[in-house]
Amino acid sequence: MFGRWLGNRANGVRPASPLGAVPIPPGAGVFGCRVVDPVDQPVAGAEFSVSDTMGRKVVTGGTGPYGTFLATVPAGEYRLAVSAEGYTPYRATARVEEGALASLGDVTLQVAPPPEPPTPGEWELDPAHSSIGFTARHIGLARIHGRFNSFAGAVRIAERIEHSAMHVVIDAASIDTGVRMRDDHLRSGDFLDVRRFPTLEFYGDRLTHRGGSRWSVTGALSLHGVTRTVTLDTEYLGMGNGIEGETRVACRATTELHRDDFTVSWQSMLARGIAAVGPSIRVDLDVQLVPKGARG
Repeated sequence: MFGRWLGNRANGVRPASPLGAVPIPPGAGVFGCRVVDPVDQPVAGAEFSVSDTMGRKVVTGGTGPYGTFLATVPAGEYRLAVSAEGYTPYRATARVEEGALASLGDVTLQVAPPPEPPTPGEWELDPAHSSIGFTARHIGLARIHGRFNSFAGAVRIAERIEHSAMHVVIDAASIDTGVRMRDDHLRSGDFLDVRRFPTLEFYGDRLTHRGGSRWSVTGALSLHGVTRTVTLDTEYLGMGNGIEGETRVACRATTELHRDDFTVSWQSMLARGIAAVGPSIRVDLDVQLVPKGARG
């Protein structure tokens, strides 16, 4: 598929691209490959980056459902980097000739070894190297991006990770979207009502391994005086050492909350009948843990 030339210039006709109807611009060629796993199955959604010899990115994107990608680039030397969750990154170089297809054929990604599991024991969240952010739809059009600036958490890592538990407390008044008037409104009785409900709390005690570095963490979230079951889609990033030699554990997690589930149902409507704040909120956590007491 990728091993043939794109044609020739006989009679002054420029060859067509592999997509059929799209001509190749003068001075350009096509770069491509198919990304597969060790059993020759396509890896869809693998991220790739094509850079020139100066390290400048020329093309970025993801593979299609059959693991393939094609990119039209100026003729020259290029470096390719391919990465996908659960696989070791792949790197290669290629030269793209004018009017031709430079193909790497099948690029096989090797399964990455699983990250080292965290050491059993008591851990605590490090706020200085963690973030709790959220995204909400605003008046049906733009998105509001915000975060909570004050939070604390403790995690007990069990011998079997599935038996671990965590408790996170967030200061509701620390909500920050970068607009003071909006933040004051979010703290008011219309939304979080921080005077009556000063904290948001999550207690998770059901961890399920979903394969590779993916986990589900299910627990109870208390918000605005209501408690609901919430599941965090979690990626475990591994264990390492900080700049001062301290041991650290890192993970990322996301979930989606619905305001009505927590009776945060203020529905001030604009003249066209569009809700000022959308009904669902995406929450993104980027967390680092340190052994309890390590922060002094």
